[in-house]
Amino acid sequence: MPGENLSRDEAQERGRLLRVDAYDVALDVRSAVASGPEAETFRSLTTLRFRCAEPGASAFADLLAPSVTSVTLNGRDLDPAAVFDGTRITLDSLAAENTLVVDARCAYSRTGQGLHRFVDPEDGEVYLYTQYEPADARRVFANFEQPDLKAPFTFEVTAPEGWRVLSNGAQEGGAEGGRHRFATTEPISTYITAVVAGPYHYVSDVYRRTFEDGTELEIPLGALCRKGLAKHFDADDVFTITKQGLDFFHDHFDFPYPFGKYDSAFVPEYNLGAMENPGCVTFREEFIFRGKVTEASYEGRANVILHEMAHMWFGDLVTMQWWDDLWLKESYADFMGAFALVGATRFTNGWITFANRRKSWAYHADQLPSTHPVTADIRDLEDAKLNFDGITYAKGASVLKQLVAYAGQDAFLEGARRYFKRHAYGNTRLTDLLAALEETSGRDLASWSRAWLETAGVNSLTPQVTYGAQGRITELSILQEAAPSHPQLRPHRVAVGLYRRQTLSSVGGDSALVRYARAEVDVDGPRTAVPELAGLERPELVLVNDEDLTYAKVRFDEGSLATLRARLGDLADPMARAVCWAALWGLTRDGLMPARDYLDLVGRFAGRETGIGVLQTLHGQAQTALELYSAPDRREQAARELAEAALHELRLADPGSDHQLAWARHFIALAATPADLQLLQGLLDGTAKIDGLDVDQELRWAALEPLAAHGLADEAVIGAELARDNTASGKRHQVRCLAARPSAEVKAQAWAQAVESDALSNALVEATNAGFAQFGQRELLAPYRPRYFAAIEGVWRERSIEIAMEVVRSLFPAWLVEQDTLDAADGWLDGHPQAAPALRRLVLEKRDDLARALRAQACDEAAGPRP
Repeated sequence: MPGENLSRDEAQERGRLLRVDAYDVALDVRSAVASGPEAETFRSLTTLRFRCAEPGASAFADLLAPSVTSVTLNGRDLDPAAVFDGTRITLDSLAAENTLVVDARCAYSRTGQGLHRFVDPEDGEVYLYTQYEPADARRVFANFEQPDLKAPFTFEVTAPEGWRVLSNGAQEGGAEGGRHRFATTEPISTYITAVVAGPYHYVSDVYRRTFEDGTELEIPLGALCRKGLAKHFDADDVFTITKQGLDFFHDHFDFPYPFGKYDSAFVPEYNLGAMENPGCVTFREEFIFRGKVTEASYEGRANVILHEMAHMWFGDLVTMQWWDDLWLKESYADFMGAFALVGATRFTNGWITFANRRKSWAYHADQLPSTHPVTADIRDLEDAKLNFDGITYAKGASVLKQLVAYAGQDAFLEGARRYFKRHAYGNTRLTDLLAALEETSGRDLASWSRAWLETAGVNSLTPQVTYGAQGRITELSILQEAAPSHPQLRPHRVAVGLYRRQTLSSVGGDSALVRYARAEVDVDGPRTAVPELAGLERPELVLVNDEDLTYAKVRFDEGSLATLRARLGDLADPMARAVCWAALWGLTRDGLMPARDYLDLVGRFAGRETGIGVLQTLHGQAQTALELYSAPDRREQAARELAEAALHELRLADPGSDHQLAWARHFIALAATPADLQLLQGLLDGTAKIDGLDVDQELRWAALEPLAAHGLADEAVIGAELARDNTASGKRHQVRCLAARPSAEVKAQAWAQAVESDALSNALVEATNAGFAQFGQRELLAPYRPRYFAAIEGVWRERSIEIAMEVVRSLFPAWLVEQDTLDAADGWLDGHPQAAPALRRLVLEKRDDLARALRAQACDEAAGPRP
């Protein structure tokens, strides 16, 4: 529809013209428990009070709804058919002060956008929740859908009797007749308003804080999930992390939490990890663990909880003017999530996980043709939707970590405090934050901003070392390079570590690679000397960006790389290992190290990795190297070797340990030989056991998928497993396993359900696509290469943006890593120059990943047979 994709120019003009005073929104969702067509829509009644700077001017309100019953502007009844086009309500002849009343029938969603309706297959109960970012509040109530038109909101929700209903504000009074009214919020943007409604299981607690001046703060806490998940819900741990985070941010921000209560709602079929709605944060319910998971999963959940909490200040209290400055909230929340994780919780190694996992996402995104500055050029809402990416989140957070090293932690935090107090409940741009940070740091941040925030691309840092006759360092320099497409060289504050073998009594007298010298230096320009390290004894390893202070690709001199090939597992410091693993993965992705070498390193040294988060990252990267980067003629052998190594480590791991579980999941993902699959079958039917390994329901589903993909689990077997686990989670697993079966008929049915029909919900589309795209079924999937390129424009035009993005990304024919696929992608791009820019960006990104895979395969092929 022409008005659905709001442009920045339109938003700027409307923002210049209007100021919003208040919203009163009344929703009647009793239809959610009905059947048939009645259950498709709900009543939405909005009263919107706003001012206009130019009386007599025209504007528009946003609304995506099947129908509008009435529109009243300043007491005048307007003809809905004349003023509403399906996406916008035209508002002519505005007064200085205006009241707009819109009575509409809005649609429940099955795509995770707007007001999502979920029916639990386990007990038939109905659950609702909202998700709006960047602009889906207009699917639920009429509004001005842009972040700078903030206003106080008052919500009233009429729901079925007995339902629990939450919104941003605390509920006021009882709920007679199922009517729930909520306290008016502080001024907030439309995209962070929220409603959660249904027979949710709810647990409560309270946070209390006494400040130095004697004032007291009490925040009611809530945590909720579907009734079917209540037996798995560890709300106590959620509350623990929540309280630790509130303490941490109060200590560092000097601005009390401003939104009253703090509810954490874990909801089904959620498209995101979580959303920072003030007072009512929503999370994907997969953060409630139905089976045994490693400590890395708990760390990941804690990081998300803290990330969303940081948004209460960065994003909710102070909000970006337009999506160009999305980094003002997402980069800061990503950084503060890790910062608080290490500073306030039991997960003190959070920066190690950040270095190995989070930054890997950033490096990937920053080398795509769609890379962009941290402060992006966001022309419209489709641009905004795609910019929730590795640049905005992880690179932005990495840049902020570099800024802390550059400006100092105290100055950085004091700048944030001034920023909050100066702009509370307002909207800001890049210059507003930089002004506060310049005041506190004494640094000129304009040039820093131009280098780090306003240009794209990632630099590489390589040590260059010369030695004298006595084997001592005569000169050590750092060489900085940039890609020709993004030639900006940046200032980096880095630590350089020198490592050599040392006998450690703490490891039984064995030798380890230990740092014996360190220097911290400002790298600026193509070559920077490190004179502090001259004259020292020859190291076995020179590690640039030791401690992971900056954002850059790390390279090695020849001697250091040889040391890592031989003794990577001997590195004693876990952060140093994480930085080295990440650098080696970068070499592999860039086609500078053969995939077989990386897989060999994983096979020999991953078993010695103590960090469970790093280990699980290595497992995922090894599988990518196997499937995408290995030379085709040795992929089968490489897969067999990797699976053998995984099974070996699985049997060696301590019974019941996180490492045992991680190796079990890695082995399951790799299982392909008859012996491997027989072991999986034995674990399922109880004829095989591994001491200490609990084959719970989640692990059963994981083991069933490769059996299905190899034709060893038919529809009846998969159905029997669903009977064991007849839940929403079980249904998603069942759909994925059904689509994984190696049959042309199965693939045709899965394709039709995901691509040609809108009958499936967002979660089931995702599960279908994941089962469909099996890398071991290349010949079976080959016919879908031309079908993909023929279908995607229609998918983009006809489906919701969430579903369309999922289909375009997941069903790109990446399983055919060959020139013909690259040519097909290029042919589509050349032949569709007028396709939606966001769609072209997604295809271009997938095309670039494919080209990278072909280069990596060529590198692996050129390496020849292993000696």
